[in-house]
Amino acid sequence: MDTGPALVSILRQGPYLIASVHTALDDSQMLRFQHDLIHQIGQHRSSGIIIDVAALDVLDSFGSRTLSDIAEIARLRGATTVIVGIQPNVAFALVELGMDARALHTALDLEEGLAYLARLKGPAVPTQSGPTSAP
Repeated sequence: MDTGPALVSILRQGPYLIASVHTALDDSQMLRFQHDLIHQIGQHRSSGIIIDVAALDVLDSFGSRTLSDIAEIARLRGATTVIVGIQPNVAFALVELGMDARALHTALDLEEGLAYLARLKGPAVPTQSGPTSAP
């Protein structure tokens, strides 16, 4: 059964998770994204999370509150969250909604988000995988 294109992708890069939101999510999809991302923080022992929202041209109050909740839950689990790619209209709407974004870490794009985490947490060193050989 074809379920269509992925709405969100979550990739691991060393100690970081990079979550890209590809399209606007309804409330139930947003909650599923939150659950999946928080689960993967523990599963991969991630110390940093980047949420890329560059594809979003709108973000409602529930979505913005959920992003704040994700950041707070991640912080409580030992991970720092950086939101990247916030479009100008979305930033304006967040201010208009009265969202206090001062507690959120933000960066212009993925590259700057990774640099920000590297300054806070140290560089993302890929974990060694694959077979090891004995001498």
